[in-house]
Amino acid sequence: MTTRGAPKGWGNLLFALPFLAVYLWLLVYPLLAGIRLSLYRANLFGGEHFIGFENYARLFRDRTFIQALGNSLLFVVLTVPLLIVLALGLALALNRGTRFAGFMRSVVFASSVLSVTVLTIIWRQILVPDGGLISHFSRLIGQTPVAFLNDPKLVLPSLAIITVWWSLGLPMILFLSALQQAPRSVYEAAALDRATPWSIFRRITLPAVMPAVILVAAYECALQFQVFGQPQLLTQGGPNGASRPLVLYIYETGFNHWDIGYAAAASQMLFALILVVSLVPQAGRWLIRGRA
Repeated sequence: MTTRGAPKGWGNLLFALPFLAVYLWLLVYPLLAGIRLSLYRANLFGGEHFIGFENYARLFRDRTFIQALGNSLLFVVLTVPLLIVLALGLALALNRGTRFAGFMRSVVFASSVLSVTVLTIIWRQILVPDGGLISHFSRLIGQTPVAFLNDPKLVLPSLAIITVWWSLGLPMILFLSALQQAPRSVYEAAALDRATPWSIFRRITLPAVMPAVILVAAYECALQFQVFGQPQLLTQGGPNGASRPLVLYIYETGFNHWDIGYAAAASQMLFALILVVSLVPQAGRWLIRGRA
């Protein structure tokens, strides 16, 4: 039913108004409020003083911020490609109708439902040099246990491995869904033509899952730039800031040092970084289509 005299489509807009109201209230308004706050010198007690872009200028002179930015970039580089490769490999291996494949899919996905607290408890018992599972096996073979979480060169790769193990389930399911939508007749025709497994993968499977690859890449880039729980609970950003990502830096700046305006400026930089990096996979897809 439409209102007489109202423009066509306004009646449909009424159905979207509740969602739009919640979206504006919970997402758009906080974003605009954060941008405004980043232009002020503000603290937790409510004092505000307009300083323009001084907070942003301070960020690029702040060695701790630069280190946290580098940590976040390295963490994304360590996790996202590995997640894509492992998840796609598992999807290809478990794209079967057998009970064993179904059981293994459940096993891989099970880690994704753990909370970050449970995750860190499990991996602390594995990685700690005193009494951890890896240290126990190291002593059995006569080797000195490695302090993975206390070594500046090993702590970030260790957190990346933990995160990949935790996050592997959802990308695998997305790749499985893409694989199961590929027409079986194409694979049957390739088998009749005696195509090699590599040719089948390169010419049939990879194009079929490419939209899922782009989706997973964009989603995981945005997600891994926001890593917080693992370093906060396992290392507190140490040693010497080697595992402090941007979100932990923002948390410490805002709630430990009470510099809310400065933390808001760092948050806007993180938002811009996530936005740009998340658009790169989609831009690559448009470029490939344009050349085709």
